[in-house]
Amino acid sequence: MLSFLPKTPSQMQEELKVKFRAKRKALKLTQEELAIKSGVSLGSLKRFETSGQISLESLLKLAFVLECLEDFEGICKEKEEMPKSIEDLL
Repeated sequence: MLSFLPKTPSQMQEELKVKFRAKRKALKLTQEELAIKSGVSLGSLKRFETSGQISLESLLKLAFVLECLEDFEGICKEKEEMPKSIEDLL
């Protein structure tokens, strides 16, 4: 896919499940340990790591335990207008 095109929801879902699994493993947590610490059922966690399907509440609970909850603060944030030319910067 061309890198300048926006990602589709399914591509973003795939990316999130891969990143969350990698983060869990980097913190040396088993699925069972993460489920207990986050309050997310083991079944929901396993489903997320295989299919990417998860509720928003559960995703945020996992992000909290995996120390990446603050990454969600930028969602729907107004973007700064970019300069149209070099002259606009000067």
